Amino acid sequence: MNKLLLGALATIGLGAATAGIVVVAGVVDVGADTPHSSFTYQALTFARERAIASRTGEIQIPADLADPERVRRGAGNYAAMCVNCHLSPEAPDSEIRKGLYPTPPNLSEKPAAQSSRDAARDFWIIKHGIKASGMPAWSKGGMEDEAIWDLTAFLQKIPLLSATAYEQLVAASDGHSHGGLEGHEQGHGGHEEAPAASVEEKPVAKGKKAHSHDHGSHKH
Repeated sequence: MNKLLLGALATIGLGAATAGIVVVAGVVDVGADTPHSSFTYQALTFARERAIASRTGEIQIPADLADPERVRRGAGNYAAMCVNCHLSPEAPDSEIRKGLYPTPPNLSEKPAAQSSRDAARDFWIIKHGIKASGMPAWSKGGMEDEAIWDLTAFLQKIPLLSATAYEQLVAASDGHSHGGLEGHEQGHGGHEEAPAASVEEKPVAKGKKAHSHDHGSHKH
């Protein structure tokens, strides 16, 4: 029994030492242009989904989640805060989305595994974010729960929208509007920000072309 215990401890110690050497030596490639191995990707995905599932069981979904007013308000915030990474109906892939790893889901596509999105899961992710994924915790910027539910309501509808219907809904919305924006507009502590100094554009050197490719409609 003692030999088995010592053998197990030795194996654990050797594994820990090997992992430490790998980390210190910089063997792990953290570049976003190098995908995880299949095992690592699946393990991280499983851990993420279990972590989210264990934290969403007590979330109470509003009875009026399908209210068109919620959807309308959510559309404006989606266009301002989400569309560059999660796209809109019939839109091409964005420059920033191509460079993110893991690639953010295209929320304008209908989920393959279910007829509708998991509203509690969406709410939790929007509010708390996902570590090391590029998904921010929007509540840290001041977005209150009601606005998060509005955005969650819109995510239920966006897979059903055409490009024209999406644009019309965004145009009818209040734009980027939720709690916490007042401080950003007026500066920290309620003081008005000083006007930005004008910046003179640098002339483009002969033989060089200006960086002119389309970055998409980044509005945030």
